[in-house]
Amino acid sequence: MALLRIVNYPEPVLLTVGEPVTQEEFNEDLRQLVDNMFETMYKAQGVGLAAPQVGVSKRFFVMDVPTDESESNKIAIINPEIIVQEGEQIGNEGCLSFPGIYTKIRRESRAIVRFQDVFGEWQELDANDLTARCIQHETDHCDGIVFLDRMSVLKREMAKRKIKKLQKEGKWV
Repeated sequence: MALLRIVNYPEPVLLTVGEPVTQEEFNEDLRQLVDNMFETMYKAQGVGLAAPQVGVSKRFFVMDVPTDESESNKIAIINPEIIVQEGEQIGNEGCLSFPGIYTKIRRESRAIVRFQDVFGEWQELDANDLTARCIQHETDHCDGIVFLDRMSVLKREMAKRKIKKLQKEGKWV
């Protein structure tokens, strides 16, 4: 396994709609990339990481949102389609492509996602709370949407100013 480089905003790949993973791409290379993404996500102490965040303009992500019942809920979600969203939750959200930036974001509290696993088999996952938040956040990445786009205008401008300051200081690459 190998660690991958996580790209930071405003890298163009983060703002581009990812291409679907095609049937012929469900192979050992994809499974290796998924394993490398898990390793990279764990090293960065995240709960989700989308392919665009490692410079790959494809529609998939990995996530591991621990629950009370288990220490790990490791899952790769390929070609996600959120088919149900309902409820509301407001919670602090961060992003590995926006290091050090956290803000309250409104999301739906429940999400049902239809997706393919690493072997191309279709699955469905009915998720609530933090898992639903993670699915929505990472699916946004697949759609070229970053969490900055989900902030209020005021918070977005404050975040952009913070990023510019960090860029000038050489702390945002």
